[in-house]
Amino acid sequence: MSERIIRGRIDRSGALVSADAPLLRLQQRAGAGLGKPLALPHLARLVALAQRLHRDISRPLHTADDHSDIHALVRIIPDADGASLEISDWRTRPVAHPQIPAIGDNVVVPHGWTWECDQQLRVVALRAAPDAPPVPANWEGRSLSELFELQPDGDGRFPVLRALARQSRFDGQHVQADAPAGRLAMTLSGDALFDAVGGFTGFRGSAVVADDVAADPVPAAMLVDPAFGSLPLSDPQFGRRIDGALRGPLSRIIATAETISGQFDGPIRADYARYAGDIAHAGRHLLGLVDDLADLQNIERPGFKAAADEIDLGDLARRAVGLLGMKAEEKGIRIDAPRTDDKAPATGEFRRVLQVLLNLLGNAIRYSPDNSLIWIRVNREGDRATVTVADQGQGIDADQQAVVFEKFERLGRTDSGGSGLGLYIARRLARAMDGDLTVDSAPGQGARFTLSLPARD
Repeated sequence: MSERIIRGRIDRSGALVSADAPLLRLQQRAGAGLGKPLALPHLARLVALAQRLHRDISRPLHTADDHSDIHALVRIIPDADGASLEISDWRTRPVAHPQIPAIGDNVVVPHGWTWECDQQLRVVALRAAPDAPPVPANWEGRSLSELFELQPDGDGRFPVLRALARQSRFDGQHVQADAPAGRLAMTLSGDALFDAVGGFTGFRGSAVVADDVAADPVPAAMLVDPAFGSLPLSDPQFGRRIDGALRGPLSRIIATAETISGQFDGPIRADYARYAGDIAHAGRHLLGLVDDLADLQNIERPGFKAAADEIDLGDLARRAVGLLGMKAEEKGIRIDAPRTDDKAPATGEFRRVLQVLLNLLGNAIRYSPDNSLIWIRVNREGDRATVTVADQGQGIDADQQAVVFEKFERLGRTDSGGSGLGLYIARRLARAMDGDLTVDSAPGQGARFTLSLPARD
């Protein structure tokens, strides 16, 4: 269906007081009518935004009824008495699947389960059809992504996460689930749920056994993750496939969250912008973990050897300061870096040495108090060239120094500042370059990490 312009009128209370036929029909199918509050949550939020900003806004409109999905472009023109609506490019697409029944209805999904979750994706209801495998025990309150192991589609995307960001319906989310009868390959579909005032409350949907084979669950050993297959960690392709399967989706999540947080598409509520900023921060943390896991796989491969480049530790230390100086300034931290004539010629892989120094300096910034000092010094001790990064943080006691270079060791910290792999990887890299990484510290006296490498004349 296509009409040039579809018009409507909203009064100051948010009620739809006039509407062309397509808009009125949509309002009626949502259970309301003329003189009633606008029953289309997405459109109602856009109207409220335009009224709050006291200016015209134009936005894509995505909504649906029990017959079709609807995509259009809406222009909202607020005034003292309410707002006028001008909707163009109205396009409809028939719904490919029947409306998903409520958990309490008598209708159930053949060969599968019906489920419902809240806005935080905690499962609040789960029921199996008579011909479907029984549902897992203790499902109440578990995360949807914990109950169903999400699998990316052919483009590396996760339909349920995209629907969560848009608060819209999704289809075709491939998952794997552990059921009493064995591990199952399933496909999730779901509808977004809203309360009486248009607030998003979660999803209700179905989980259908792949190929509608409910009586013969797939054994866990036969299920192969298409992204990773059966590759062992030591296989060189494992790191590359981690990169391909996770980096793309995470990068898109970060980019979208940063767009929302920066309000590049228009003003939004301050708390929503902060939420989006938190999502972007968490995404960057996960992307860093992907990098760490790929590095871990690489350095633990038998025969790993770093290149032997001719480098200057003073030059690399100054480069690290240049890359992280802005982050230090945000905390009022001053970095006393090596002078341009401070040189420490050494042998090591340029890229890997810079990676180690960025890790050491990043940790020093992260765990230093505001308005403190970090100093970096280069030196030569016999046949070793050294660079030391020292901070004025809380320090590390002797017991902690013994484990600080172990995998996933974060000295009891529970914040999201790192993965606990950085120092382990840094020391492994140092030793792969015939060097070492050591720490000297005491509680309350800061920490001094020293990278040593073969000196070069």
